[in-house]
Amino acid sequence: MDRTQLLLVGLPLFLFCSDIIQLFAPPPPKPAAHRHASDSRPLIQQQPPPLEFPTQKDGGIGYGNTVSIDFCSSCSYRGTAVTMKNMLESQFPGMHVVLANYPPPLLKRLLSKVVPIVQFGAIGIIVVGEQIFPRLGFAAPPQWYYSMRANRFGSMASIWLLGNFLQSFLQSSGAFEVYCNGELVFSKLKESRFPGEIELKDLVGRRIANSRVMGAL
Repeated sequence: MDRTQLLLVGLPLFLFCSDIIQLFAPPPPKPAAHRHASDSRPLIQQQPPPLEFPTQKDGGIGYGNTVSIDFCSSCSYRGTAVTMKNMLESQFPGMHVVLANYPPPLLKRLLSKVVPIVQFGAIGIIVVGEQIFPRLGFAAPPQWYYSMRANRFGSMASIWLLGNFLQSFLQSSGAFEVYCNGELVFSKLKESRFPGEIELKDLVGRRIANSRVMGAL
């Protein structure tokens, strides 16, 4: 072999052997990290200061005063009552605002309990009236029964809707009464309207001022 052939054969063998040696050789050690003298001290993490929430202080404009808003819950007045409550609490900090239902008179409440009984009774007569009337002593059902029987589903739907409307009317009081420290400051039953926000704020503020003057005497 001449030198060129030896070079062509020996160079691949040399590269192959070097790859085998690097494959089985242990990895070189990692260089040690250089630390300064100040790095030997443990790091002290600074804790962020605790959050401080402001606490509500007594002695606000409305502190010690209570406003009661009695409204008709079946009349969908709750939204108006909540709006007035938020307004008073923001205008008079520290004021306690209570929301409550204003019930209708006792007679209307009793009648509202009777309406469902009449509803189901009338529907029952339409369905099985031919067996009910003979037991009540009637030889034959009255004429109005046959008229309602001819349009059974329409009659039952009319009775159900009319009864629900009557029951809703009997359960509603239409009230929106505002009391400040037990004294009536606005009455929807008397005024036949809702109070304005500015109007109610002035009425309650005047009542609080009068209470302070009376307490100072």
